[in-house]
Order: sequence, then structure tokens, then C-alpha cells
Amino acid sequence: MLPDNIKLKAVLFDMDGVLFNSMPYHAAAWNKVMQQHGLDLSKEEAYMHEGRTGAGTINLICQRQNGRNASAEEIEQIYQEKSREFNQYPEPNPIDGVWELLQKVKAAGLTAMVVTGSGQLSLIDRLEHHFPGIFCKELMVTAYDVKFGKPHPEPYLMALEKGGFKKDEVIVVENAPLGVESGVAAGLYTVAVNTGPLPNKVLIDAGADALYTSMQSFSNDWGSYLKNI
Repeated sequence: MLPDNIKLKAVLFDMDGVLFNSMPYHAAAWNKVMQQHGLDLSKEEAYMHEGRTGAGTINLICQRQNGRNASAEEIEQIYQEKSREFNQYPEPNPIDGVWELLQKVKAAGLTAMVVTGSGQLSLIDRLEHHFPGIFCKELMVTAYDVKFGKPHPEPYLMALEKGGFKKDEVIVVENAPLGVESGVAAGLYTVAVNTGPLPNKVLIDAGADALYTSMQSFSNDWGSYLKNI
């Protein structure tokens, strides 16, 4: 249940793992390409880094393993290869229950925004196809818009700026610990929806204000949020 001080005007959605069931493909692509460059990033660990920019993930693993920052050339090459690998997979389906939830958000007169650490244009371009009339491209925040990715608060603070909203007028919907941390660091009420393999405790420990085990269960509970509109 939302605190009484929140008067909802917008819902800020992460993309991978929230709108699209794309994280298994991302995890597999990261694992394969990192291995090809002599870097260790397991599929399981990839879920822990979900929400970082690609450059941030590459740099972190390079620092951990090689004791140095990745060069700009390495970052560009690895991320391009990872993107190509990701695009070899079938088109990911929307998360079960998300279209129903988005329709409810729209029916309530709220603005839906995408705030993603991804620069995966193949998915960003599919938003209008899968969710027609829901998202406005001018209000999206992607990896191309920010200097600091999640868990830094910049992505969500930028969403407030782009949309012209105050902190007590929005909620965040995330599925990853770094995304939850980003929303919380921005001072926003953050809903975690666990659509992946991580234990619920990881999302709670990241600071989630509410936790659902599926997008469908969140959609089913949407009525409890309407009192704050």
C-alpha cells in the first residue's frame, strides 16, 4: 500500500525483465562474449549486474579480473559483440501480465515511462510494436541519456526531469537489485517484481518498498494503488 503522501501521476518501468522476458538472452550473451575475451561473467552473475550500462559492466569485470579499467576500444568492441550475440536470439516475449498492467495504468490517466540501463536498440524500437500507444519516445531514459547507470540515481532523476514530475508523484517498477537501488537512491517508492532467478531477499535487501513474485500478481493488486491517484 502506497504512503498517503504519494499522489500518483506516473509509473516508471524498467525494460529488461519488466516489460520483456529478455534477461535470459542478455545473460547468455554476456557470458559467451566475456569468455571470448578472457573475462569471467557467469549467467547467474549477469542478473546481479542488470541495469548497469554495458560499459559499466565491462569495466567492473575488467577491474576485478585484470586490475585495470577497460579501454574505450575494449568497451566498444565487447559491447558491439554482445549486442550482435543478443540479436541472434529469438525476439523476447513481453512479460506475462505486463500488457494488462499497462492498460490499467493508462486507464487511470497515468503516464508510463521507460527507464532502462540498456542501449539495446532492437528492444527499444519494439516498445511501440508490443505496447502501442503506451510509451512516448521523448520521455524514455536509456543508456544513451545518462553518464551514470543504475544503481546511481541519475536515470530516475532524469526521468523526473523529462516528465516534469515530483518525487511524490511517481513509483518505480524494477526487477533487479541495481535498479531497485537506483530508484531508492533517487528517493522514489520502488516496487520490485521478481521475474528472474534471484532470491526475493536480494530485492528486499536492495531496499524495495514492495515485492511481487510476478507481474501478474502486481497487476492483480493494482486496485490498491488507485487510492493514490
